[in-house]
Amino acid sequence: MKPFDTTRFRQSRFFYSVAFGCCAILFTACGNDSGSATTNADSSSVMNNTASLKPKGEDPAWGKDIDDEMLVVIEKLQSYGDKPIETVSAPEARMGHTPTDAVMDVMKEHNIPVPPSNVDTIGKDIPVEGGSIHARIYTPKTTDSLHPVIVYYHGGGWVIADLDTYDASAKGLAEQTGAVVVSVHYRQGPEHKFPTAHNDAFAAYQWALKNAASFNGNPKMVAVAGESAGGNLACSVSMMARDKGVQMPVHQLLVYPIANSDMNSESYQKYAQAKPLNKPMMEWFAKNYLGDMSKAADPLISLVTANLKGLPPTTIVGAEIDPLQTEGKLLSDKLKEAGVEVDYKLYNGVTHEFFGMATVVPDAKDAQGYASGRLKNAFNK
Repeated sequence: MKPFDTTRFRQSRFFYSVAFGCCAILFTACGNDSGSATTNADSSSVMNNTASLKPKGEDPAWGKDIDDEMLVVIEKLQSYGDKPIETVSAPEARMGHTPTDAVMDVMKEHNIPVPPSNVDTIGKDIPVEGGSIHARIYTPKTTDSLHPVIVYYHGGGWVIADLDTYDASAKGLAEQTGAVVVSVHYRQGPEHKFPTAHNDAFAAYQWALKNAASFNGNPKMVAVAGESAGGNLACSVSMMARDKGVQMPVHQLLVYPIANSDMNSESYQKYAQAKPLNKPMMEWFAKNYLGDMSKAADPLISLVTANLKGLPPTTIVGAEIDPLQTEGKLLSDKLKEAGVEVDYKLYNGVTHEFFGMATVVPDAKDAQGYASGRLKNAFNK
């Protein structure tokens, strides 16, 4: 039986929630496989558009140095009144509001326009062991006949979120690197326990290598990228490719990746109650995907304990107000110890999930530009 397509399910809920008051372009540009979504913009326009974004309340205890624009998004997210994710079932959590919803509503309320799209998108089902998974392919609107390829994995703790939730990140990378981005929606827990998402991620990478020519991609120039749980998957794919003798990615972009099983690290303690990601949520994700908590020590989960030798050049983006901050930096250090070329950049004043918020959070635009520059350098070598 074909697995339930959460991407298409969320599209209907997402379109309904933003339809009123948004410009007509949203119906062809917000997370549709046959259109393109939108939360990146020119740097100067981002600064102009967000100048009026001021939070309604004081800085929270868990984020005294949080940027105004970031807090505006967090306040909007909290205003929906959803139950804490760690208190509901996985299906209920998938029905809740997301940071993407908050960004779109902030844009609507402050008359921030949706930037024009410079990519075309198409959906594709990818066969995997025991079924199929869905991917969205973003192709830049250029005359180039052959593009580099980025296989991108979204976040959500291997349990929630989908292609729509992380559409802006995938689109931003495609537009700014000139690469075709294959955004992968892997199967999630608790319905599909570890290592299903990891195996799906590797299968999607292999599919991209074999089928790149069919979507104007260069099979010799393929990178991997991901956010949060997706950053973990991207690095795991590189390790699996190395161990199985499969062509290695030319680069890996890891945005605030899950990289350790230690939930008592410095950042976990400091940002235990942060938003939109906190310690109770991470415990909930682990329970739903891993089931048996002893599996958290597996090198595919706890990357900092893995054999990291021979992995591709790496870019790691960190967020200050994030329980995962410590392990992202630790992974950078461990990769360097293993002889891997690494560039690490920490963004202060922002939280987990900031990377795709370029229309309202200036640091997100900067981070996308930084990451895209690193990827372009890798493609040009």
